[in-house]
Amino acid sequence: MVKTYLKYEPAESFGVVATSGANVVWTPSPRSSGALRYTSAGVAHVPANEDILAWDIKKSELVARWSDPDNKAVVTVIIQSKTDSDVFAAGYSDGSVRLWDAQTKNVIIKFDGHRSAVTRLAFDKSGTRLASGSRDTDIIIWDLVREQGVVRLRGHKEQITGLAFVSPSTQQPQDGEDGVDEPMQDGDATDSFIVSTSKDALIKVWDVASQYCIETHVTQSNGECWALGVDPSQTGCITAGNDGELRVWTLNMEQFKTYTSQLDNAADTKFLIDRGTLLRQGKDRTTAIHFHPKSNYIAVHGSEKAVELWRMRTDSEVKKAMARRRKRAREKAAAAGEKDVDMGNAAEDDISEAAVSDIFVPYVIVRTGGKVTSVSWASPSVAKSMQLLVSTSQNALELYTVPIQPSASKSKSTSSGDPDYTRALSIEMPGHRTDVRSVSLSSDDTMLASASNGSLKVWNLATQSCLRTLDCGYALCCSFLPGDRIVVVGTKSGSLELFDITTSSLISTVEDAHKGAVWAMRVHPDGKSVATGGADKAVKFWRFDVVKDEVPGTKRTTSRLSLTHTRTMLLSDDVLALCFTPDAKCIAVSTLDNTIKVFFVDSLKLYLNLYGHKLPVLHIAIASDSKLLASCSADKNIRLWGLDFGDCHRALFAHDDSIMSLSFIRDPPNPADIHTLFSASKDGTLKTWDADKFQHLQKLSAHHGEIWALAVSRTGETVVTASHDKSLRIWRQSDEPLFLEEEREKELEDLHDAHLAERLDRDARDADMAADETAGDENGQEAAVPSKQTSATLTAGEKITAALEIAHADLLATQEYERDLAEGRPAAPPQRHPLLSFSNTPPEIHLLKTLEAIPAPQLTDALLLLSFSTISPLFAFISIFFERHMNVQLTCRVFFFLLRTHHKQIVASSELRPVLLEIHGRMRRCLNEWKEVMGFNLAGCTILSRRMREQGVKRLEDVEPAAQRQGVKRGFVGVA
Repeated sequence: MVKTYLKYEPAESFGVVATSGANVVWTPSPRSSGALRYTSAGVAHVPANEDILAWDIKKSELVARWSDPDNKAVVTVIIQSKTDSDVFAAGYSDGSVRLWDAQTKNVIIKFDGHRSAVTRLAFDKSGTRLASGSRDTDIIIWDLVREQGVVRLRGHKEQITGLAFVSPSTQQPQDGEDGVDEPMQDGDATDSFIVSTSKDALIKVWDVASQYCIETHVTQSNGECWALGVDPSQTGCITAGNDGELRVWTLNMEQFKTYTSQLDNAADTKFLIDRGTLLRQGKDRTTAIHFHPKSNYIAVHGSEKAVELWRMRTDSEVKKAMARRRKRAREKAAAAGEKDVDMGNAAEDDISEAAVSDIFVPYVIVRTGGKVTSVSWASPSVAKSMQLLVSTSQNALELYTVPIQPSASKSKSTSSGDPDYTRALSIEMPGHRTDVRSVSLSSDDTMLASASNGSLKVWNLATQSCLRTLDCGYALCCSFLPGDRIVVVGTKSGSLELFDITTSSLISTVEDAHKGAVWAMRVHPDGKSVATGGADKAVKFWRFDVVKDEVPGTKRTTSRLSLTHTRTMLLSDDVLALCFTPDAKCIAVSTLDNTIKVFFVDSLKLYLNLYGHKLPVLHIAIASDSKLLASCSADKNIRLWGLDFGDCHRALFAHDDSIMSLSFIRDPPNPADIHTLFSASKDGTLKTWDADKFQHLQKLSAHHGEIWALAVSRTGETVVTASHDKSLRIWRQSDEPLFLEEEREKELEDLHDAHLAERLDRDARDADMAADETAGDENGQEAAVPSKQTSATLTAGEKITAALEIAHADLLATQEYERDLAEGRPAAPPQRHPLLSFSNTPPEIHLLKTLEAIPAPQLTDALLLLSFSTISPLFAFISIFFERHMNVQLTCRVFFFLLRTHHKQIVASSELRPVLLEIHGRMRRCLNEWKEVMGFNLAGCTILSRRMREQGVKRLEDVEPAAQRQGVKRGFVGVA
């Protein structure tokens, strides 16, 4: 009889507040009224491995989770659109970029162009273009309207660390203005530039219109450039590198406005002006620079537990500082006996000549609870204080309130004292600060206990909510005791801690239970005792006793559970794992000498000695029938042993790294699943095995780090894993049957896709190198096509080719049949393809549906796969599309892309000339009709807009920004 299996599928993921791989983005709480929009603490959008989480900062509640089922890559960068607050862009470690809609929580567009992780993203002022920088040293500009890449900019030699659009039309808001950009004019779409920095210590200015680098400077004097911050008024920027060095640059907006691509003006053009260097108090590498959107403050941080806030002085303060500097210089000159020293009084009022140290002054250093990974200014409104949202490496979010000193004290020396900042809010409860090293399920599988360095958390497994958080030592193992009210924790210091979940208290501690770390702990099957093993080469047995403590000052007593040491079994090496047999007759112990020893529980005499592993055994599991023992080791193998004679049934090469944990199902509903085994490894995968047939059943991959612990429910319907990525994941058994052949085919397909992606990447790099050699420039081509062939684009190209072959054959057969009928010759109806005859679909409709089904970002890459022999039949269908006005936008896009790609061959081909002339005429007539329709609609909208202005009617979009107006002057004073 063939044994049947059921699939396990990933379910919920929890325990993550914010991962350290990407930045955090603060947004105001969504409210209908603009006046009340900023009353709440706002929402924090943070990365959570492959997902994006939205946290309500004030309530510490998870508002939304953005998840793409097709994505397995980690989020590396998040950015919000400047024009539409509901649109977010996220970059991923596989080089993809996704646009998210915050309202629907769905992916709008997905772009694939980079060959490695995306590091920086930037929207332009209109929100219609997106620039992405990656570790592959390239910058790609994406057109969000056409949903395709515009150009790939190549010039940097290292990872992109900073990216920003610069538009010459941006105006600096004055007093009383709300700082909202005016609507873009027709020329603004092309008159924009990009400023980028890289680890190669260069800052470059790119002209988007000409798609070339127009200026390059060396940013840092020592090492790489790691951060770029551009002032919101776009009059200056700051770059940062190693050793706390900050370099200030002026963006010459006059040169940007008057720049043309003519060669005679290129030599006289200077867009970036070096103003000087500042030094942070911290000497670590600066990772980010953030300008406040409404006020003259800058947040700078590295990888330490501090965020440095700098303040830009006002014009009057800069003038006073310059006057003090001149006064000190005169006094110094007078003391030296010099006379008639010119101190530059003519430039007394010229702020542009001031030193950067006179403009930027340290304000306060905010000390955080953990190492800073990202910072975002929380509230754009500035009255008496400002708020700073900080994401730390300890899986937490912190909101700090920093007071703003009164204007009277701003001119005073900073020695008067730093402002007293406070930590207003934090999100810490929903996750551990460090890696979870042990997990345990309650007897009814409703609660989960997870232990890490410093904390023990109890979770509701159904809702994934944290019920209790208790402080503990460096936990290495934990377990629920019978009754599910008490959890015992073994620590690295050798102590045992007992926690009462109902009262959230530590009820007992056994200090020095072991003289080293407690590596293993198992409750006896009778539920009356527990055994522990540690680094002191001993296995100790503890009995549960109830002791009564007197209440001070009264005659009453309280009862509590305690552990009483009963027996000790000494071994020759450190104990790493232990396990009781379910019949309570034996106990298996693994030691540091790579062996497993099985003892009788009653007499502690040696029963079996199991040899075979080449590295220490990290975990042991025994089946519920007490006949089979499974062991996993750092040698990446699982060994199955019979407990009757101690023979090794099979050694399985199971994982690509050390196997940390494994478990059998204790009480499966199907007795045939009694020997179903689960294993978790440091390679980040969870696997299921049939220990009877020695077969690998299923491979489950979702974690992005090492898996440290594993827990299986009593019936095997739920599996919980804990990983280095700070997440706890639940895997649930589905009703879908598992077929081993399908699983093996799926693994082969995944392996083939990985090799295919590697080969395509290698071919693309070789093509880039060949293009650079052809260009003849040592720097290579600066502008390239932003294409990337993937398995999805290959599949799309194959679909187009197959649909074109079917449609063209049917079209030729139909035309021949109609020609025979027109000439009066008897002819039988043509035999149509089953795909067309089944749905009675015309060939041109079939081809058009195939083109429409391909995502717009993948269409151009798919068309590149078409050979030139397919161009003639495709042009024939394009002519039909124009004649019948079928999806004109898509037809034009396909037609013009094919013309650009195969231009030389098309020009040299005389056969295509009649087809092109026919397309030209039909396309012109079609576009003229659409032009008339659009002109009519535009004229109607203009008339309606004029009537609305005459009647005093305003749109909500025009009113809401006025309600958010802040009367704070914004500027990069003294630098521009």
